Amino acid sequence: MLKVALPIRFGVAITAGLIAYFLVLALFGLHTNPIYSLFNGVITGFGIYEAIKYYKLSKGKDFEYGDGFAVGIVTGFVSTILFTAFFALYAANLNPDFLSIMIDKWETTYNTSLGSVVFVVAIMGFATSAVLTLSFMQLFKQSWNPKKKSSKNIS
Repeated sequence: MLKVALPIRFGVAITAGLIAYFLVLALFGLHTNPIYSLFNGVITGFGIYEAIKYYKLSKGKDFEYGDGFAVGIVTGFVSTILFTAFFALYAANLNPDFLSIMIDKWETTYNTSLGSVVFVVAIMGFATSAVLTLSFMQLFKQSWNPKKKSSKNIS
């Protein structure tokens, strides 16, 4: 049960952080500048790291790489799906001019639809989740290196 509930709980928490960050940016009119989405990786990374860490603490010596990886991936994917749904709702209904303002900052010759931008947001979230999970699992996995015995000089 922990392997299912934990990623959902942390995924929802990550989503809340991402939405809050997005709305704070919107408050200052900075949400149309894609460079600020780099901080989304920090928010997502913190949540995935904490989810894996919490899972490892609860499992103790029974922690396995595959289970930790699954917790990280599911956490990231849950947050990606939820944030993508929020983003689609925001761009389509809450601020219909958002997409044209954001795209105009880069190029005016593109005819970009809402669907393609939402798809890109989802792909970016899934890729970020996979890369961060793989990276963090390097910190949590058991080392296969043998322990060095301390050598004492006997003279």
